[in-house]
Amino acid sequence: MKRLIAPLFALALLPAAQADEHKLTQRWESPATLKTPEGVRFDPTRKLLYVSNIDGEPWAKDGKGSIGKVDLDGQVIAAEWVTGLNCPKGLALSDDGKWLYVADADGVAVIDIDAARITQRIDLPGAAHLNDIVNDAGTLYVTDSETRRIYAVKDGKASVHLEGDSLKGPNGVLVHEGRLYVLDDNSLKRQEADRSLTVLADGMPGGVDGVEHVGNGDFLVSVWSGALWYLPAGGAKQLLFDGKAVKTNTADFAWDAATRTVYVPTFFRNSVLAFELD
Repeated sequence: MKRLIAPLFALALLPAAQADEHKLTQRWESPATLKTPEGVRFDPTRKLLYVSNIDGEPWAKDGKGSIGKVDLDGQVIAAEWVTGLNCPKGLALSDDGKWLYVADADGVAVIDIDAARITQRIDLPGAAHLNDIVNDAGTLYVTDSETRRIYAVKDGKASVHLEGDSLKGPNGVLVHEGRLYVLDDNSLKRQEADRSLTVLADGMPGGVDGVEHVGNGDFLVSVWSGALWYLPAGGAKQLLFDGKAVKTNTADFAWDAATRTVYVPTFFRNSVLAFELD
């Protein structure tokens, strides 16, 4: 685990030049014992992180995928806590914190957290490349980047929530104050009441991946090829971290609002980075 900011990373963290801008401070990097980590989910009850490990081809149903566990000091508790997955990506927790939902290839795997095992697999008809997943009061929204769909899953039953030309390859998904947000086509989009999509911010090339609301109508967005963008409400976006400069991917991250900590899976680096957002 690396607790000091390496000089190369320090160069990649872009300092704020004005009072209303923001910055990231690296707190730690976990050991590189994870297996192509793509997604992270913060568990506020157990005070730890779940990490989806692809450990194989990005979209292959090869049985190599797993879920790891990392503590909040960056120590890897278990690189392969739950196995038997394929190419797991997005993660979501149930409202009661008992279940972990995993977007895995063409279905959703349901993990009993206390038992540390997969108890159910939910098929999504017509799905191909499921990517991200979010839980909104018992309804799961799951993006499929290949078929350009967003699925809704309620009580174990799946339906197509949104599809069509307005979606180019949806990835990160979020529900905030009853509104659905999706990353698609280098942009952050919001679904309106008529299910049309409004572009809130664009110009984030490289594969928009993860999105979280970080307060006051502001959002943080990761780009898989290596970038973390701050999107202030009504303002210009700010590049907080340039991962490309240090050969670091930034995939589907997790957010702890209480400590304002961002947990970023690095994909090919096989680690998780923790940053404090100021």
